[in-house]
Order: sequence, then C-alpha cells, then structure tokens
Amino acid sequence: MTAALKKLADIRLWVAVVLVVFQYWILLHPQQPLFERPVHLLLALFLVYLWFPVKSGRMPRAARLALDVAGVAAVAALAVYLWIAVPRFMTRIDNVDPVFWWDVVFGAVLVVLLIEAVRRTVGWILVWVIAGFLLYGALGYLIPAPAGFRGFGVEEYTEILTMTTSGILGVTTETSVNFVFYFVAFGAAYSAIGGAQLFIDLAVRLVGRSRGGGAKIAIVGSSLMGTISGSAVANVTATGVFSIPLMRRSGMSAHNAAATEAIASTGGQLMPPVMGIAAFVMAELLSVPYAQIALAGLIPAMAFYIALYFNADLYARKTGIGTLDKDAIGELPPLLPRLHLLVPPLVLVAGLCLNFSAQMAATYATLSCFPLAFIRRENWLTFDKTVKMINDLGKQMAEIAIPIAAIGIIIAVAIQSNIALKFAAGVIAASGGALGISLILVIVGCIVMGMGLPTVAAYIIGAVLYVPALKELGVAPLAAHFFVMYYCVLSMVTPPVALASYAAAGLAGAGPMTTSLAAFRMSFVCFLVPFAFVVDPALLFQADLIQVLIASAGLFLSTSVWAIGLIGYFRRPLVWCDRILLMACGVIAIVAPTGAMLWDIGVGVAAVFLLLNWFFPRFSFATLTPDGWNGKGAAAPDTGQR
Repeated sequence: MTAALKKLADIRLWVAVVLVVFQYWILLHPQQPLFERPVHLLLALFLVYLWFPVKSGRMPRAARLALDVAGVAAVAALAVYLWIAVPRFMTRIDNVDPVFWWDVVFGAVLVVLLIEAVRRTVGWILVWVIAGFLLYGALGYLIPAPAGFRGFGVEEYTEILTMTTSGILGVTTETSVNFVFYFVAFGAAYSAIGGAQLFIDLAVRLVGRSRGGGAKIAIVGSSLMGTISGSAVANVTATGVFSIPLMRRSGMSAHNAAATEAIASTGGQLMPPVMGIAAFVMAELLSVPYAQIALAGLIPAMAFYIALYFNADLYARKTGIGTLDKDAIGELPPLLPRLHLLVPPLVLVAGLCLNFSAQMAATYATLSCFPLAFIRRENWLTFDKTVKMINDLGKQMAEIAIPIAAIGIIIAVAIQSNIALKFAAGVIAASGGALGISLILVIVGCIVMGMGLPTVAAYIIGAVLYVPALKELGVAPLAAHFFVMYYCVLSMVTPPVALASYAAAGLAGAGPMTTSLAAFRMSFVCFLVPFAFVVDPALLFQADLIQVLIASAGLFLSTSVWAIGLIGYFRRPLVWCDRILLMACGVIAIVAPTGAMLWDIGVGVAAVFLLLNWFFPRFSFATLTPDGWNGKGAAAPDTGQR
C-alpha cells in the first residue's frame, strides 16, 4: 500500500472530514441546538478515543487495545441512542416529561466516556475537579448548611446533565460548536500555508538585531502567533523550537530562555482577535458579540506585551545578556514575496470590524487562505499538507471540545445547587466587603485553580464562582470576567504546576520548577494590569475615544515605570531609593482611576524622574538627601545580577 493510500485509510482523517463538513453545513443551515451539540460532541469523542489511546506501562498491550476498542464501541452505541432520543429531547418539557431508565443508563455512559476523554486529553486534575462537583451534587444533603443543599436524585441528575441545554450540552458545548471550531479551522489552514512561519520570520526581522533581540523575538513572535492560536502550550511549541535556541545562543541560561518563551506564549491567550478559547465562552456568558470581547481585550494585551518587551530590553541593557550577533540569526528567506500571507488575518479583523458574525469572519479568513497558498510554489497545499491540516484540525478540536464540554457538568451543578452564589457570598464575607481584598482573594483562587487546568477550564470555573462576587461589589460584568480570565491565563506560568512553563522547559532542557519560578518572576511586570481596567472601564473600550487614549497612555507609562523599578535600570543601574519610588508610582498609577489625584501624582512623579534621568543621567532622588541614599549622593554601582 502506498503512503498516500495509508493516509487515506486512516479513520481519524475521515472522522475529521465529517466534522468539517458538518460544521460548515450547520453554519449555512442552522439546526436545533439539541441536534448540533450532540453530533459535535460525539465526533469529538470519536476523535479522542482514536487519537489518544490508553498509555500505561503496567498494562499489557492487548488490555490497552481492548480498552480503546471498548471506548470507540461505547461512543458508537451512544451515537445510536442519541440518534433515537434527540428528537424526543427537542420536544420534551423539562421537569415535566418522564426520564426513562435507558436515559439514565446512557446518560451515565456519556458522563463516564466524557470523564475518561478528559483524562486522556488534559490529565487527572480536571477529572478530580469534575468528580468533586458530581459528588457534591449527589451527596449535598449530607453537608451541613450553608454549603449543603438537598442533592439531586438519579433521574433529575440525568436530565440536568445530559438531556437539556444546561449541562454537558450547555453553553460550553455551544461555544465549541458556534465559535471554537471556526477559529481552530482558520489557525490550521493558516499554519498549513506558511502563516505561522511568516510570523516568526517577521519577529526576527523586526527585533532580532536589537538589544535583547533573543528575548524580543520570543515576545513579538508569540504575540503574533497568539492572534491565531488558542493555546499557550501550542504557542510555546510553535515558536519555542526557534526562539529558545536563539536565546541560548545570546547567552541566556536555559531556564531564563524557557521562562521568557513561556510567559510570552501565555500572553498570546490575551491577544485579539482569537484570545484563546476562554474569550469565546466569555462572549456567550455575557451574551455580547465576540467582536466586542476582542476589542475590549486589545489594550490589556498591548500593556502585557509592552511590559514584557520593556522588561527584556532593560534586562539586556543591565546585564549585557540576550543580544544576538549577526551569525546567530543567519540568512532568512525574503519576506516581501510572502507578505500576501498577511491577508487572512487582516480578513479576520476586517470581518469582525464590519460586524460580521465571528463564525463568518473566521470562515472568510479561512477561505482566503486557499487561493493565497498557490501564489508561491513553496506554499502550495499539497496532498500531504492537506491531510496534515485536516488531521491537525480534528486532533485540536478533540483536545478542546472535550474538556470544555465536561466543564458543563461543573456549571450545571454550581448553578442548580446554588453553590455559586453561596461561594460569592463567602468571598464577600471573607473580604469584609472590601473590593481590594476581594480582588486579591480572587487572584489567589484563579491561580490555584488554574494550576494544571487548561485556561478555558480555569476561566469557566472562575467565572461561575468569582464573577458574581465581583459584580456584587460593583465591578462591571465585562471587567469582572476579564479580571478572572487574566489571572487564569497567568496561572499557566505559576508554580508549582505551570503547563506553559513545563512545555518550554522541555524544549530548553531546563528544570520545570526553575523555569516556572523564573517565568513567575517575569510575570510581575504584567501582574497589576487587571487592577487598571477594574477601576477604569475606558481600558476595555467602555468610554469615548479620547478617554480610551488617555487611559491607555497612562497604563502603558505606568506598567513601563513598574518594569523599570522591578529591573532597576534606566540608562544606568538605579539605587533602591529610586526603584522603590518608581515601583510605588507605577502601582499608584495602575490601581487609581485615570485622572484621579493619585493617578496624577503617580504619573507625574514618574514622568519627572524619567525626564530628569534622560537629560541628566546621574540624577537620583538619593542626591536630594544630605549624604545620598548610598552615602555618596550618586547612583550605587550595580553588579549586573538580576
């Protein structure tokens, strides 16, 4: 059998083809939600059990194969049941029409298959979280007030989780059907025609030969990749294989190179227009157009990357590490003949700006990839590239659709049991009703919850548990959701479990924990950004353009000042007196509303200091004391150690 026939004989390819055909068919001919969502979920389950076989060194190969076959057979049996039952689901009245014993049996089969699929795709942590919520729903009557509730009976549980649009077939699966697929399809098509490589080459050309160019390539490349990628780990894999070796050649240690790539790739989940999968769920939870979410995320994402870029530049100037020589980069393929590949992302952005639906904007961007691929021979979509593109799309959708469908269990239990509102009341009580303390508690909760969970999983759980508390304290819904999402994103680089850091450490040959600690330290320059948009909605484009521009300029300046204070360098090493002052100014300007007296003081003092240092490089606030902060009335020497 030839290689081409072997590829065509792969059942995974044909399941992915069916998924593609189905998704574009329902885009043109929308169907009932209780038809679209089960079909989408079943195809994703088939792909998981085909792409992710059981892996266990303690289990014989025959036993592993038997489990895989049993999983596929169970999905097939479930498909037959749903084919028969879905017409009844679409016409039945919730809490009135009966739940039959076979509904209970196949509902249990769906839950078990889904949990096992979650284990195969994202690991045990999310499994244990789901299991905890399932037990709470079943045994809530055993828990004393106020946390307890009456509990769900078997039939009620079955109806909530598997027969209505409030559980597994609820808002998370709806997001996967209506949004996620079309953007993942765009990313797969764009990468297949060479778009991802173009982003990396653009980053090298733009910043590769500047001071700290090794780290800046990772930052710029990952920010560009984030516009089409929905996963921090995928972003690390795509850009890290190129950027990490370059950073190592520039003199950076393995763990610092890996940490830089990890934090830069993590920020890609904040970068419009794609912003990771969590942004699609946010649009559904808030019932607003996705274009509004993408626009609102623009300034926080820019602040994130400006702070990182400034951090890399200052670190290179302070230590002399991170700058690439001419030989390190080598010869790059010419960019000009490939600039036409920028058209698909521009089509996507234009579609969103013109108020097309997110699905149609992504579809038009995907369609634009195919004629562009044949402009240059190097980008042609050959048979092998096409097969790989479809397989990549199927595998990525399986990895995304299954976990977010399973989170529907958590949402259903949290809402139906009222634990979400009870949790919100607990947060408010623990903080004494103080917004600042509540925000800190939410940060801790998001980071702890995000350890080992995909960002979208952490965000959805956080949105259910924490957003009600923030709204009770007066935070606007959009700002509350973005606040939770931002810190769930940062959990990808927060030890002890940091998925993006672990992926980058593997590429660099560095220790995972050392890399996680370094990435967490680098994230400090971005850590305060969410406080700014909580107190100033203009940073989420919730104001007129003049206010947005003023608030943005203040945020960019204050995060840069915060970075200068953390690094301790601006044209020269800074003494601690100046560093503390700058960090204080940065924090004040970030957390105070734009135009308030504290904001004016923070921005004003920082601006005066930077101007004086620009024109008088030896100026220090220490010189204003009789003997100077370091006893000499001048800047203290610096060893170059960070």
